[in-house]
Amino acid sequence: MTIRRLKACLNGGRTEPFVPSTPAQIAAAAVSAVAAGAEAIHVHPRADDGRESLSPDDVAAAVTAARTAGVPVGVTTGRWIAPSNRHDLIAAWTTLPDFASVNVSEPGYDDLVALLRAKGVQVEAGVWSADEADRVGQVDRILVEIIDTPAADALSKADAILARLTPSKAPILLHGEDEACWPLIAHAGRLGLPTRIGLEDTLTGPRGEPVTSNADLVRLAIEVWDNR
Repeated sequence: MTIRRLKACLNGGRTEPFVPSTPAQIAAAAVSAVAAGAEAIHVHPRADDGRESLSPDDVAAAVTAARTAGVPVGVTTGRWIAPSNRHDLIAAWTTLPDFASVNVSEPGYDDLVALLRAKGVQVEAGVWSADEADRVGQVDRILVEIIDTPAADALSKADAILARLTPSKAPILLHGEDEACWPLIAHAGRLGLPTRIGLEDTLTGPRGEPVTSNADLVRLAIEVWDNR
């Protein structure tokens, strides 16, 4: 599952009316994001009430919808979604994503990585700090994710994590959220690392302009990555 430049993250936990949540909306957003240049899709499945969900039925609906775009599809496993029964819900998945992200910092990381790999799902390890780099283990990709960080500090924080991951046996994808998003897309381009973009990560473009479409964010991100 190679990503050369960009993965699209369609929704996250955002609730704005233009953020895709239903299967039909996810399918349309995935197709348009891929047409704009995305090479893979990351999605947070939603229940009928719009809340994030890890239930087998909701995951199946989201994965099936996103696969309309014809590229690999991944989902979150965020523990905040189902703190008491996350492992059991994921064990019951029957319609499987191509990959799933697991945050190193969350309790149950090692067991969940083992479960997903046993089910044939590739694993992306979400690394949020340099101290987590040593705990990654055997995974298929490492996500260096800079969150809750001012733009001025984003590059130094990312570089500190990257230094702890080198040399790595797994491919690395670098991205940030909100204020850190665009500086790190440019930084990823300079380093030759893939990145990600979408309404999960930001609602504004590189000049601070409002953006309400995943496809528009993908087009802007490719331009920034290519012209770093």
